[in-house]
Amino acid sequence: MPHTPDQRALDGAVHAAPDGALRIGAAASLASLAADPVVRERFPALALACESRDADRTLGDDLAQRGRCRYLQDGAPCLKNGGTTCFAVDGENRYLAIVEGGPSWIIHPSEAGVALAALDATIEIDGRSGRRTVPATEFFVLPTQRLDGETVLADDEHVAAVHLPASSAHGAQRFTTARDDAGLVLVSLAAVRRRDGDVRLVLGRVSPRPYRVYGSVEEETTAGGLDEDTIEGLAVRAMLDAVPLSENGYKLELAEGLLRDAIRALSVEA
Repeated sequence: MPHTPDQRALDGAVHAAPDGALRIGAAASLASLAADPVVRERFPALALACESRDADRTLGDDLAQRGRCRYLQDGAPCLKNGGTTCFAVDGENRYLAIVEGGPSWIIHPSEAGVALAALDATIEIDGRSGRRTVPATEFFVLPTQRLDGETVLADDEHVAAVHLPASSAHGAQRFTTARDDAGLVLVSLAAVRRRDGDVRLVLGRVSPRPYRVYGSVEEETTAGGLDEDTIEGLAVRAMLDAVPLSENGYKLELAEGLLRDAIRALSVEA
């Protein structure tokens, strides 16, 4: 487990640069970021992602938290708890990954992490060996890379701050979710058009990490002017690698629906 720092020693302020860039201290609460006027103006996708039932959680804790799976949370001797079996494969897997899964099919629940990946943010990490930064897209790791955690954080490291670049500020930004009847997020999507016109599409809760839709889907959405058949085709293409488990195939339909809406909106804004 990553080292948990004394939150009183961490900065929770939002430091704004004139060009639009932001530095956000890790001790900032999700609730404060959702309401912060500068965040809402420059990076609305992040503000929307922080509007959650865990609003009192700090940004650093949200990013560094363990993944979600009932077997991990219940202390079962699964792969993520030091065992040799992923019980979810043949067990309860309704809320788990449909892409990039295996040997564990855990998901990471940070919606802020999804938005930060789409906004080309970097994560500032502090530890005994010093301070380093990693792109938000590389902060989260797959089970094939690590089973004792879901991020690159070493045991003595913690998130110190998040940096949001000017290149993503003030662009077209969306953050949408599909929820169940109880309000639980099933799939989320951050969709961003940067200042230079490039599009970023990142899905949440379909993978052990925020799932960036790299390649031709983003490139064609960047170009814009898409008809409905093309939009439908791009949404399907984005999820071609999906391998749903026995109970979570519905996530594929939800993800494609969120992607269709976002691609359509960004195509018009091109």
